[in-house]
Amino acid sequence: MQQESLLFERDYKKYFLKGETKPSHIGEPYLLHHPETNRGVLLIHGLMAAPEEVREWADFLYSQGYTVYAPRLAGHGTSALDLAEQSFYDWVDSVNRGHNILKTCCGQIVVAGFSTGAGLALHQAVTKPGAFKAVISISAPLKFKSFSSRFAEQLDRWNLFLSAMGIKRLRMDFVLNHPDNPHINYGRCPVRSIVQVKALMKKVYAVLPSLLIPVLIIQADNDPKVEAKSGRKIYDCISSPDKIYREVHFHLHGIVRGEITCDVFPEVADFLNRLAWR
Repeated sequence: MQQESLLFERDYKKYFLKGETKPSHIGEPYLLHHPETNRGVLLIHGLMAAPEEVREWADFLYSQGYTVYAPRLAGHGTSALDLAEQSFYDWVDSVNRGHNILKTCCGQIVVAGFSTGAGLALHQAVTKPGAFKAVISISAPLKFKSFSSRFAEQLDRWNLFLSAMGIKRLRMDFVLNHPDNPHINYGRCPVRSIVQVKALMKKVYAVLPSLLIPVLIIQADNDPKVEAKSGRKIYDCISSPDKIYREVHFHLHGIVRGEITCDVFPEVADFLNRLAWR
């Protein structure tokens, strides 16, 4: 845990950008430890966000008696310049380290995430058979709605070509982001990061049939950033006999903060309470 804090401190100083970098407490990874329980939740934030994004969710889980660890994904909590250098393999590595931290104090672990964090949670579940009690996926971005995301791969290749030619003027390395939580999220998104999220979700979707542990999928019906059918498609692809799909009525992508959590968090609690904990 101390190493993760030192890593964040180093990256925060290296990539600090006035006007873009948020206060350090936004990006700091955290552990909410219940010493009397063996049950833990590995809780993963989304793209362009930080551990603070899932803090209300973490506090809720802690109030329900779970130990919670929220890792910081590589390139997050610092600046978009940092994020632009990271691949989804770097994010997976961040989550793997978080899992190792949580295993030191919990024997039974659920992996959960929001948005890109949900994609990473599903990735953990399918690539580590037997490691998790269950998985919770909220608003996983199987398919984006934005126009720019449709051409992200082509634009990324164009940027790489210009970079190889030593041309900077015509590159478009970032697109504007309209965050639900501007005090947490970056205001711009690296084109490369969109490509990386799409690659992650393609990889995850291909192996979802192998997922056999209990699964909870939650999606907002009017999500402006992720196609609402993403949640149902993920649900339909999973082979687990113990899977639940819940749709909430909401007009924003972010459904793990604010009043909408009154609809979301009880679904999470009910799902966790149904598990056959030892």
